[in-house]
Amino acid sequence: MPTEEGLFVKTPLLTFGSNGNLVLADADGSVAWQTGTANKGVVGLKIQQNGNLVLYDKKGKFIWQSFDHPTDTLLVGQTLRSNGPNKLVSRTSIADGSEGPYSFVMEQRFLKMHYKTKNSPLPLLYYRSYEFGNGQGSLANLKFYCSPESEQTYAYELGFTFDMKGSTSSGTYILSRPKYNSTYSMLRVEPDGNLKIYTFNENVEWRTWENTFKLFDGDDYESLCNLPRKCGSLGICEDNQCVACPKPKGLMGWSKSCAPPVLSPCKGGDDKVGYYKVVGVEHFTNEYTEGDGPMKLNDCRVKCSNDCGCLGFFYREESSKCLMVPELGTLVKVTNLAHVAYIKMP
Repeated sequence: MPTEEGLFVKTPLLTFGSNGNLVLADADGSVAWQTGTANKGVVGLKIQQNGNLVLYDKKGKFIWQSFDHPTDTLLVGQTLRSNGPNKLVSRTSIADGSEGPYSFVMEQRFLKMHYKTKNSPLPLLYYRSYEFGNGQGSLANLKFYCSPESEQTYAYELGFTFDMKGSTSSGTYILSRPKYNSTYSMLRVEPDGNLKIYTFNENVEWRTWENTFKLFDGDDYESLCNLPRKCGSLGICEDNQCVACPKPKGLMGWSKSCAPPVLSPCKGGDDKVGYYKVVGVEHFTNEYTEGDGPMKLNDCRVKCSNDCGCLGFFYREESSKCLMVPELGTLVKVTNLAHVAYIKMP
């Protein structure tokens, strides 16, 4: 459905026309969104029990369905496809439905989560699943499913069913096991970059919606410290909490105002660029990339200084690996003091 900022400010009108087109228009009559199904034989529309909005012809064939157009959410039965929409993209915020920086992507043999930043042409990887297909074939379909675990239905499985192209491999990828009928569930990429499942329990009257899965939960799955902006634009994260703000003079108490130094206009190749050192930290992407090299520390420094998009670099002294980053965000505290960050300063 429509996601542009300001779309719902002036009481828009949703109209199903006699020509079979479903149109969302602003108060001034300008079209904000439409299904593009005019004069294609559409005779009716309905919302199915699974939440799929469909427009159909006189034979009952679906001409358009909302399940083919995922945004930030999948409902049970909805599918990502290699030859169709293969990702979910977060909202900017709860109040702002425009496209945000986080995405959940079905790639060739992995499920990945990316963070898009203005300083990098490529999104930054901050989560990757295990490999599907044992190194053979590629993911064709990924369907969000709910199924009783057994005939006794003591628990329900929530997760993905998948099929592979170029391989006979298929199967399930279980995320959660609620102890009640979980058919009314949705999987969503949150504005903070987390991946969550919400389930409606029709047998209770209070708090009917329950959070039944969190990818970054700080317990069974991923640490909250792996979220790119858990600590805003800058902060050291340890045990799922933001514990310090790295400054040129040392570590200070963290607050939401913690931010990298404001840099002078960049011309590239400036040998006067300064850095301050933070010991025992890794970048939120370091789990999936060590960087380039091996190279000497000074070579890494020069490389970052020559790149106006580089806000700092992470260096592993034992392997001489150099990771330049376009955004600092969450710095993950580690016990290895040979893993150090150098933050660019004026």
